[in-house]
Amino acid sequence: MSATTHPLSPEQIVVTAVPDDERVWVPQAPNVWFRPLMLNTVAGQWCNLLRVRKAGVLSRHRHPAPVHGYVIKGSWRYLEHNWIARAGDYVFEPPGETHTLYVDEDVDEMITFFNISGCMYYVDENDKCTFFEDVFTKIDMCRKHYTAVGLGEDYVDRFVR
Repeated sequence: MSATTHPLSPEQIVVTAVPDDERVWVPQAPNVWFRPLMLNTVAGQWCNLLRVRKAGVLSRHRHPAPVHGYVIKGSWRYLEHNWIARAGDYVFEPPGETHTLYVDEDVDEMITFFNISGCMYYVDENDKCTFFEDVFTKIDMCRKHYTAVGLGEDYVDRFVR
């Protein structure tokens, strides 16, 4: 018996997660990139790889929904906790917690898969929101970057559902 897909179901996505083409990595901050894997505009969710090639504080933020992560390479931690997420570790982040992502000095490169719903609220030391990201701002970042590097603004459409 063969499997069938409902005609209204979105297309599957099958891609090499860590791409050979460096242009697929979208710059997010100096020495920080993300690689979109799935951008769900209906559920307000995105799955991506986060790649960091610098030590220190990456961001202080919170989420209104749970976040799931899987460390592929390197390690990272939250300054508010006493654990370190290392390659092979799964991380569950409960909604509503403010945390400060930190990469230690001995890490050359960190790559982590994240499944995020809702948005990320970046906050300052007083917990005041400084800006936010959601699936739509991620798509906009991808379009701008993919146009600039010659892949074309529609390159991101392969990840949008």
